[in-house]
Amino acid sequence: MELNQKIAEDLLKIKAVFFRPDEPFIWASGIKSPVYCDNRLTLTAPEVRTDVETGLAELIRTYYPEAEVLMGTSTAGIAHAAITAHLMGLPMGYVRGGNKDHGRKNQIEGKLEAGQKVVVVEDLISTGGSVIEVVNVLREAGAEVLGVVSIFTYGMEKGKQRLADANVINHSLTDFDCIAEVAAKTGYISEADVKRLIAFRNNPSDESWIAL
Repeated sequence: MELNQKIAEDLLKIKAVFFRPDEPFIWASGIKSPVYCDNRLTLTAPEVRTDVETGLAELIRTYYPEAEVLMGTSTAGIAHAAITAHLMGLPMGYVRGGNKDHGRKNQIEGKLEAGQKVVVVEDLISTGGSVIEVVNVLREAGAEVLGVVSIFTYGMEKGKQRLADANVINHSLTDFDCIAEVAAKTGYISEADVKRLIAFRNNPSDESWIAL
């Protein structure tokens, strides 16, 4: 089985990705969504956690073999960066959402030297804004950011364009299309629902997918 399909099955099994097209979730922005994603649940499912962390290590070895340091995004990427770095025998740190207001007032936690080759570890990519902020902080500190690895990406056009504009490369273990396909094959959702899910992914602000 391909890695992206295995991870898709894992995330569905523990309901880290939960589809509910007939009873949409409401995002903070007010957008109605047929999907809810909480990859933190992978941390409390040891078998899935092992698949995820070994998968992330595989992505890094494949796409960023020169990686010298892993940096997690705060807070969801921290644990994944720590476990993956342990598996790979690499240093690890993380980037805060802002500078601390006490102590050394660091935004980057962990030792990072100018010129070091860094890979950012994120749990999911939607519009790409938060991970781009992390990459910018690391670049400003003198790091050479090779790219990003993540567990899941929605594959939204806005996110892909923002990453491209910021010259940020991301490789995910699985994506929205793959999970929707696996969910349909296992009877979790219907084939008709897949079209609705893809319509949502293509334009989240357009609620016409609900009536498809």
